[in-house]
Amino acid sequence: MDTDLESATRTELLRRAREQDVPGRSSMSKEQLVDALTSDDSGDTASSDALRGDGGRPVTSRVDAFRLLAEARARGEMVLIPRMLTGNDRRVHVRETVREDHETRIATGDLEARAKFDKLAGSIYHFFRGTNLLFYRDLVGEDARLPTVLALGDVHPGNFGVMPSSDNVPIFGVNDFDDAYYAPFTWDLKRGSVGFMLGAAEKGDLSRKKQLAVARQFVRGYVDGIASYAAEGQEQTEQLRMDNAPPLIAELLASTLETSRAEWLADLLEETRRGFRTDEEIVPVSSRREEFQGVVDRYVAENEIPVPERAGRMRVKDVAERRGAGTASLGLTRYFVLIAGVRDDGTDDLLLEFKRARRSALAGLVPPSGYEVDKQGDRIRHAQRVHLVDGDVFYGSVDIDGQSFMVRERAPFRDDISLGSLSAGEWKQYADICGRVLAHTHAMSDETGNIDYDVEPAILEAIGGRDLFVDDVLRFAEEAADRVRQDHEHFVADHALGAFRSLDVVYR
Repeated sequence: MDTDLESATRTELLRRAREQDVPGRSSMSKEQLVDALTSDDSGDTASSDALRGDGGRPVTSRVDAFRLLAEARARGEMVLIPRMLTGNDRRVHVRETVREDHETRIATGDLEARAKFDKLAGSIYHFFRGTNLLFYRDLVGEDARLPTVLALGDVHPGNFGVMPSSDNVPIFGVNDFDDAYYAPFTWDLKRGSVGFMLGAAEKGDLSRKKQLAVARQFVRGYVDGIASYAAEGQEQTEQLRMDNAPPLIAELLASTLETSRAEWLADLLEETRRGFRTDEEIVPVSSRREEFQGVVDRYVAENEIPVPERAGRMRVKDVAERRGAGTASLGLTRYFVLIAGVRDDGTDDLLLEFKRARRSALAGLVPPSGYEVDKQGDRIRHAQRVHLVDGDVFYGSVDIDGQSFMVRERAPFRDDISLGSLSAGEWKQYADICGRVLAHTHAMSDETGNIDYDVEPAILEAIGGRDLFVDDVLRFAEEAADRVRQDHEHFVADHALGAFRSLDVVYR
């Protein structure tokens, strides 16, 4: 066996596996990667049966069709894209896309999937957040000529927040990497501007004119941020902390420190602090403690986690299923894993969240490029490490029961801003800050990501006249926001008729 491979880090092994196009590499352990790289036959040996409906027939998938559509549009061909559909054709498209996006959860009769559909029916903003695939199929193959970045993939006002840094202090930044993917920089701007319009409408009760003003501030904040990083190049060391954050964010960061870890844990654990309490959201599965000790040991090794002293020996005290969390991810398997701290009284324990990773909504829809990412959990881990400077050291990925999971620490100071409490002026301030934060994540694409050219000057050159560029994005956002509202009406009508209790299957 190649001794160089045996001594290589998992990151290096993944790089080599990517170069050799080793299938299934993102879910492999270090040992499996070494075996695959030294094997004479690196063909795909894994197989899985197609998901089937209740009648045993295969479920319809349009993934390949949309990939071909993205390639055709990226070549400049004039093709019909979903956002051109109107009336009943659009309604059927919405129905089919939502079914396809939730096929596993519908097929298994998942109760949380039904709860998600109820939640989406009750709110246009939540509908937008929970139907990312629907949004991006409307962009299929778009903006192929523009610079590529590691896009966040799901930009909206709720996906920025407070999280732990590598030295366990609160920082503010992007906080959801589930849909991260290499894509034209405008894809994040387009989704973000629509998200800020819909968020300002529903959470802030702002008029149409003020919604547009908020979205404009978001886009201008991004452009100004990119210009700043192009001129000063400080993105590799920048963090938003209490000592340098704008007042609106500094106040949020300070508020997260008002609850101690002991107080925070008291709400999650039973009185003896030996394990999780039981309620509607947390269901202990203590019988799986030994199993998860093995999972945690493997996760630490595979991700090369620099375990801090506060985590002790990474001993698993208890395991619970977390239910009812998220919007887009509602219904996906989540576990809380309690890790023993240094003290014996349970007041300094750590909490890790294991959340099942899904295929990015952007996969197969972005214009083809040479910037490849690994799948599912590894893709999410890669994005977090690129987008955040010295972020959560526990961010990683691991396979459980053959499924890919992302891992992160839950901390007392993990929090989001209260959108409903923002004034019209604060909405504009917040949008500007988030635009600049997004610019920072894009600027990191050529520092720690896979982009092999200087991103910021390329984006500035592509933007050209700033006023025209901002106007282009806002006109798109206004049309798209109206389309989301119409799609929501279609969804609500179909939901009332039971449309999302079954799947589209292939009869012939």
